[in-house]
Amino acid sequence: MHMVLPSHSRAAQVAYQDLLRLHLDDAASTLLGSVEERRRGGRTYLYDRFRLGTAMKSRYLGEGTPELRARLARAQDLRADAEARRKTMSRLARTLRAEGFIATDRDTGSMLAAFARAGVFRLGGTLVGTAAYALYQGELGIRFDSDELAQTGDIDFASFERLSVALGDQVEENPGDILRALTFDPVPGLGDRQVWKWRQNRGQAMVEFLTPAFGDERVKPLPALGVSAQALNYLNYLIAEPIHAVALYRAGVLVQIPRPERFAIHKLIVADRRRGGPEQLKSRKDRGQAAFLIEALAQDRPDDLAEAYEDALSRGPRWRERIEASLKRMPGTAGILKELG
Repeated sequence: MHMVLPSHSRAAQVAYQDLLRLHLDDAASTLLGSVEERRRGGRTYLYDRFRLGTAMKSRYLGEGTPELRARLARAQDLRADAEARRKTMSRLARTLRAEGFIATDRDTGSMLAAFARAGVFRLGGTLVGTAAYALYQGELGIRFDSDELAQTGDIDFASFERLSVALGDQVEENPGDILRALTFDPVPGLGDRQVWKWRQNRGQAMVEFLTPAFGDERVKPLPALGVSAQALNYLNYLIAEPIHAVALYRAGVLVQIPRPERFAIHKLIVADRRRGGPEQLKSRKDRGQAAFLIEALAQDRPDDLAEAYEDALSRGPRWRERIEASLKRMPGTAGILKELG
């Protein structure tokens, strides 16, 4: 028996998709030169190759999807439409606020906007954690309870070390410098001088950079983003094939977040990793977010959910044990996943 999930109006869902499309158009309109293709590991990556003074420069644009290629082919027209597009984006953002979309708070919004301008998301950075969960209101067209979205104060970014090394491009402004300007102080690591965590000196907010571990959970550099990151197991599953989303701050900020079905299943895994003390509370929150998304996805995107669940289960006994341990405490969610067949 599925519960009835509160949905955003049709008008709000259309406005969100339009706003996302316009932000993607806006990103493609910044093409300065010609599109260059580079192939690595069976994937094609697109670069903007342009002259700066006497030197040729390359700026990473994204993976060579048909959607991105089509946008880049229209870059000149998109550039000409910039002013009208910005006005429409502001109008759509107002519509979403009026329709009950929960906006991103000013501190988080200004940070995301600065990171977006610097190229953090363009260069493979993915917003994870509760800040990403909040953005599924647009992707899935579902109303969230504002209590559910109460920020823990933690904002986490993740990226693949391999991708960061392979891209051969760097952020235009270092995230550490951006964070210092926003009154965050670096929290140095115990064993070495690599910084992957910043704490806001006038509040509780914490920003962390993470990267997938494949066994050894140590700190690794992410050269494209100009930061170090704490490696964590299971994260490779979460941030594979991320999607674009718009955070509702001013006229919107284009970011990258995990696929909702992967986010939901990953929460089942991390909920079991957290044991005792303050971690207990986070574990309950993880299970709550997983339950809500699985309920929604089972109704609207059952095939995506089934595929993500099967994928996680197929990755070995440790993965299955963690998922099963969480589902033992979530009989309703376990029943939904069983029904997927």
